[in-house]
This record gives sequence, C-alpha cells and structure tokens, in this order.
Amino acid sequence: MISVLREQVKANSMDIPFRHVEKIKLNQYTKDLDAKLADTLPCVILLLPEQAPRARWKQLPHGELLYRRWQQQRRHDREADHLCTDLPAGTRVLLQTIRPGSDAFTVLGCARRLATTARAADPARIGVQISGFDTGRRDRLLEQLCAALLAGACPMPSFRSKVTAPAALRRIDLHGVERRVDLAPLQAEISGNHLARWLSALPGNELTPGKYRGLVTTLARQLGWSLRFLDRKKLLAQGAGAFLAVCQGSPEPDAGIVHLRYRPARKAARRLALVGKGICFDTGGVNVKPAKYMNGMHEDMQGSAVALGTLLALTLQQADYAIDCWLALAENHIGSRAYKPNDVVRACNGTTIEVKHTDAEGRMVLADTLALASREKPDVMIDFATLTGACVYALSSRYSGIFSNRSRLHDTLIEAGRDSGERVWPFPVDADFDEALKSDIADTLQCTLEGEADHILATRFLNRFVPDDIHWIHVDLSASSHKGGLAHIPTDTTGFGVRYTLNLLQRQALLEGTWN
Repeated sequence: MISVLREQVKANSMDIPFRHVEKIKLNQYTKDLDAKLADTLPCVILLLPEQAPRARWKQLPHGELLYRRWQQQRRHDREADHLCTDLPAGTRVLLQTIRPGSDAFTVLGCARRLATTARAADPARIGVQISGFDTGRRDRLLEQLCAALLAGACPMPSFRSKVTAPAALRRIDLHGVERRVDLAPLQAEISGNHLARWLSALPGNELTPGKYRGLVTTLARQLGWSLRFLDRKKLLAQGAGAFLAVCQGSPEPDAGIVHLRYRPARKAARRLALVGKGICFDTGGVNVKPAKYMNGMHEDMQGSAVALGTLLALTLQQADYAIDCWLALAENHIGSRAYKPNDVVRACNGTTIEVKHTDAEGRMVLADTLALASREKPDVMIDFATLTGACVYALSSRYSGIFSNRSRLHDTLIEAGRDSGERVWPFPVDADFDEALKSDIADTLQCTLEGEADHILATRFLNRFVPDDIHWIHVDLSASSHKGGLAHIPTDTTGFGVRYTLNLLQRQALLEGTWN
C-alpha cells in the first residue's frame, strides 16, 4: 500500500477522512477465543452455522451459558437467528447463525445489523470467533463481517452544532484463523467506498464543481495521480457542445471535466477507464423538478464519487494496469442562459443532438466525457451514473442496472454482483431501440418525452459516443440510495459500485479481453 503524507486530506475547509479504516487494526490469531479473554473485551461477535450441534456451542467462550440463553430465546421466537446478551463480566455478546447456502447479500446484511448493534455500544475493541465452517467459507465470512464493521465505523459529514464523536473502534481481534487472510484489499475497498459515500452526502453548497475540483486536486497530489482539467474554454475548443449546453446556465464558470491518471510502477499492458457523472446539483433545468424529486439532488454526483472511490481503492491496492478516471463536474441550473427543449447541439465526436427534456442532463455531460475518454483507447471503460428514474422503477433501489456492448458478458456481470453482494441486473441494448430516438433535424434525440424504457434509451444514446472496439460497461446506479442501508453499508447513501467493480476486475477475462 502506498504511503500518504497525512491520514486526512484538507481541501476547501473540508476534512476528508478517507484513510479512516487504516486506524483500525485487524489482528488474526490461530487460537480460539476463550472465556477468560472474552471477559476482558467490551464486545464479542460469534458466528455459527444454523443447527450447529451442542458440542460446537461448548467450544465457544461461555458456550453453555450462551446455549441456554439461545434455547430460551428460541422457545419464544422459533424464527430467531441471532442472540444479543451480556456475560456476567459485562461483555456484550452478539451471536449470529448462518443458514447453509446464504448468499453474499444476505450474509452482508446480517453483518451490517451486527455492526450497527456493536456500534451503538461504541466499543474500542471487538473480538470475533467464526466456528463450524470449512476453511473457505470461514475466510469469506470473516471478510464479510470485517467489511460491515469497517464500513460502520466510517464517519460521515455532519454540520450539527453538537459534534458527533467518531467511532471508538480501533481494534478487531479475529480468532480461530487457521491461515492468515489478506485483508489489505478489503481495507482499500472500504476506503474507496467511504470516500464515495462521504462526498455524496455533502450538501450542494459544500460541494460545488469548483470545490469538488479543488478537493480532487489535493487528493491527486497526495496519491501521485496526474491531473488535467478541461474547463469551459478547453471544452469549447474540443467541440464538447453537449456538456457545455448543460452548464451554460450556471452562474459560476466552474464546470468542467477532471481527467486523472494512475500508472503502475511497471509499464502496463492493459488500460482501464472509469467515467463518472458529477452533477453536483440538479434542478432539472427549465423543465424544473417538483420539490419531491429535487430533494436529494445534491447526490446526483454519486457516479463521479464511485469512479473516484474505485480509483482510490485500486491505487491503494497497487493495481498493475493503467487507469484513467474522468469526472464530469457541473450543475444543472435554471436561468435565462439555460439550455432549452428543441435546442440542437453538437458533441465532440460530431454527433448532433436535439434536446427534448433538460432534466436528462446526465446523458449530455456523459456523452462528451465518454467520447473524450474513448480517444485514449482504453481496453475497458466503465461509467457510473445516477442516470434514470426508469431504472429505479424497474429494479427498485436494491439492485443497480447494468448495460454492456458485449452481451456475452452478462453472466460475468451478474455473478460479480452476486459474489460481491452489490447486485446488478443487465438490460438489453438492441439497435432497434434507436428508432425511438430519431430526430427530424438532428442525428439523434437526447431522450423521449414518453419515458418508456428510458434507462435503455439512455444507454443507446450513450452508445453513440463509445467506439465498438472498446469494451464498455454502463452502470445506472438505482441502488445509490436505499433507506436503512444496503448489504454491509449502514447509511442510506450506499456508494454502490466500488465493491462491485473491484470484484468484477478480479475476473481476469475482463481486462485480458478474452470475452470479445
């Protein structure tokens, strides 16, 4: 893991604790947790298989006592799968049983609830024992539980007069680990997700495009990324009319595209591009949103935060391939200079676009950003965007929609979601959908007014700006916000996409190009 001069980055008067999880030590011990040690800990978490025999319970610290309390609870609630109790010495014990065949999403949800209960007691140290599972399953459960504990300890922005104390957690002791599990990649992942959530939760007046760029500039300096900024003047020279149409109504000339570069120590054979929609606030433009739908639009930049968080995680993991990260930073304002329905603009790849609805601004800024990113000729390009309400209607906020110009990749995309616990579902992108986007005066409509299959039409629109020889994946982040948290993430703002993308990139066929 690369060294960073400071644990916190200060930019624009904001402290970004993106390395917070590194302060939490993850200690691994081959010896099981015994009663004597358990009595010295403020909190202990125990995982057992459902229907574990009584002999297995006896191997737990104070196993007989816990078994009696478990049986007593089950007499009142036959469906109970967890126990929260205190030992005589005062140790809080959280015991969870795991059903055979439980998928990653289910286990991560259980881990989130355990972590939330533990966080309420705010212990500085937690002991963990996972018993009764084969080695592979135990290692995976250990990773999933640690993911939830680390995510639950990450501070989020707060502007209350009374400052909320950060989590006291500084140490997690993992017992009964027969072989050491490498948890450094997980810590990098949680750092990336934390950065994405933290940025997304900032109010619109605290994260304008200009402040966002200043923050990213400081991050780049600290992490060794090279950075260039395409401001309005440079975008005009590039002919990026789609992007400029969206930001022309902004009172501040701070919009633009940030291009970050990460290069490994050795020359890389493969290249990845990450692209993120960074609309720092979306009023809907002249097709103004009603209050219900404008509320929360400070999080319309979460796609860019996920792209940036993924870049951070991959940097900390010392990825051995080249990465370019493109952040489309702008606001969609109302005003006399704002773009209008039926305007015709020209994107930087020459495509002319007839505007139909100014609230479909995300695909406009992404059009030019994807076209510019494509000029760097990446092997794989992944973009993230809180793009369409249609995707939320289709999947709810439990899944995110995923699209690709390589349909044979669908099984891999689904499996990466199942394995990571950040679930996705692919949609078709057949060429006949283009019929709905025919314009009488331009190459394409920006969208339709009917709204039918808008998530698919948005992807077909974006497809015009990605050459066929680039392996392209588009993630419509319908799971960017979920009430009560999702999988292992305890906050409504989920940062969905960082864990998923890291899991996807571990599948070697993706960057090796064997799925053409």
